[in-house]
Amino acid sequence: MQSVKEKVSFYLTAAGYLLFNLRPGADLTVTVQSTLWQILQTAPYVAGVTWFIIALLQYMSEGEKVSWERRFRLFFTIGIFAGLVHAIIEYTGKGVGQ
Repeated sequence: MQSVKEKVSFYLTAAGYLLFNLRPGADLTVTVQSTLWQILQTAPYVAGVTWFIIALLQYMSEGEKVSWERRFRLFFTIGIFAGLVHAIIEYTGKGVGQ
């Protein structure tokens, strides 16, 4: 039963990542393009922070490898925070200086 619970949790984390990086537009095409652009803008930073945290965890556990599921879960979680911060900056910064 724990395996099913972990899978559901993993997929919910992935869905949350997509939800927090969702950028609604006038139609479906604009929404998909804006969302993909948002993910492409934040993915390098998220991947870098994830890599650093994984390296730190492996160092602290004396070289024990972190599983791929946990790596993706960390990536999605950090991506949720990055998407939230980016959205706050984007929505509050519109119209500044005009």
